[in-house]
Amino acid sequence: MDYYGPMVLFHSFRTVALVTVIAASAHSAWAQRPAGESRPPNEPPPVESNPALDAELFYEIFLGEISARTGDPGAGYAFMLEAARRSADGQLYQRAADIALQSRSGEYALAAARAWKEALPQSREANRYVLQILIALNRIGETPELLRQELAQASPRSKASALASLPQLYGRASDKALAAKVVEQALVNELTNPATGPEAWVSLGRLRLAASDKGGALDAARKAQGLDNASESAARLALELMDEGLLDAEPIVTQTLSKQPIPDLRMAYARVLLGLQRYPEASRQLETVTKEKPDLAEAWLVAATLQYQDNRLPAAEASLQRFMELASASGDADLRQKSLTQAYLLYAQIAEKKKDFAGAEAWLARIDNAEEVFGAQTRRASLLARQGKVAQARALLRNLPGNSADSQRMKLMAEVQLLRDQRLYQEAYKVQVELVALAPDDAELVYDQAMLAEKAGQPDTMEKLLRQVIARQPEYHHAYNALGYSLADRGVRLDEAKRFILKALEFAPNDPFIMDSLGWVEFRLGNKADARKHLEAAFKARPDVEIAAHLGEVLWSMGDRDGATRVWKEGQRASPDNDTLKETLKRLGATL
Repeated sequence: MDYYGPMVLFHSFRTVALVTVIAASAHSAWAQRPAGESRPPNEPPPVESNPALDAELFYEIFLGEISARTGDPGAGYAFMLEAARRSADGQLYQRAADIALQSRSGEYALAAARAWKEALPQSREANRYVLQILIALNRIGETPELLRQELAQASPRSKASALASLPQLYGRASDKALAAKVVEQALVNELTNPATGPEAWVSLGRLRLAASDKGGALDAARKAQGLDNASESAARLALELMDEGLLDAEPIVTQTLSKQPIPDLRMAYARVLLGLQRYPEASRQLETVTKEKPDLAEAWLVAATLQYQDNRLPAAEASLQRFMELASASGDADLRQKSLTQAYLLYAQIAEKKKDFAGAEAWLARIDNAEEVFGAQTRRASLLARQGKVAQARALLRNLPGNSADSQRMKLMAEVQLLRDQRLYQEAYKVQVELVALAPDDAELVYDQAMLAEKAGQPDTMEKLLRQVIARQPEYHHAYNALGYSLADRGVRLDEAKRFILKALEFAPNDPFIMDSLGWVEFRLGNKADARKHLEAAFKARPDVEIAAHLGEVLWSMGDRDGATRVWKEGQRASPDNDTLKETLKRLGATL
């Protein structure tokens, strides 16, 4: 036999850091032949239909299995690979590769898979194994021809799922840009095919997005829709791009919905609009969803949340009632309990807003979901604080069960939020100091401490903390933006403020809050036209109440009082109690 001695081979194995690549891939769209798809005529039949094994071959297989199971994978691999070569049986080649993979020996697994493919060049399983192992070994440049063969052998019915699985398959690649380039080479024929082109372009778009090529991903989504103007896959990719701040992708979504009004897609669009704080548009989409698919429970819950935020409390309660009817009818007991818990929390918030504290407490008392107990208790603390019992509220949070570092962190964060809500910024700052002490290198916690320092009237402390964050984590753009905005808002060191904000924009050029800061510093510098341009772009991207306050003030100062009022009203609908808006209106003597 043409292999080294078992122990020598075992000790010569070069261990590669693989994470059971084939086991993971077995769950992909490629791992199993779709139901009803026949075996290609040129693919060998399984071992059951091979001629009877002779005694020597049987003995090799037996020794291979025994060796692999008793701690000698090198010998097991060698015996099994020799048996595969003698019999030209695909299942034995696969078994040899699996033994190597289980021993985290990627190169030996690749050798077995390549021997399998050489012996049976038309075997789809052999081709898949070589492809998947090469990707796991980060040898992406060697995969285009293998990928082309896989797609060529796929049936028309299964090709769409094979294409859709490519981002997951190549997701293990460390060089994401190379993965996108290689897949594009392999898909050259699929991308121009009207039948496969939309799915191919969408998969390529997701690979480009994974490589941080948002422009390339948007181009791919557009090309997918160019081949199919009602492509749901293209619309879902566009939603991912919108989530990433690329609002130029939105027409792809709206065009798809105009061609085929898919309720689940419209629901996903509404969620993205919510994330962008475009609440009126999200509400319109949800109203449409509840008409198109009135039994979609989630739509009613989200609609209720928006109606609550918009202070339309009777409408919110009606939507919640419909949601609870649908959730109660759900056959999934765990999902039903979790869904109803969310409804109880929202009912409690509605009662709290109506100052019905006893009613709010009654709704919270219904919550017995262990995972939501913390949320219920924080709402109880909020109720106590709203009634002036701040000390009791803080004691309730401090005495919640759990002494682990994570539990302590959650309790302190809840206490900080409670004090923020009560505008007790000095006390909130002190608790935040405790929180930072648990994780002093956490940039986000230090950033929050800086923001509270400013609220507590300590601008010098805020600046010192933000400079610490920048020194430790120079790419943390929020710190640059916050420092620049704070200087601009106080009207001091405006040129330096602008430099900080422009630095933040280098890291996040489409961030509407940084665009807002730039508009605000331009306004402070007296550049009203530039200020208006930046603030209008920011407000279009995200109609946040504080951006509305700034844009409205710029419009007011330029004599466009109707425009200012309109913008302020839109911001007020989203957050009627916002301090920045209230202060702006009071200072300018404006009324809404």
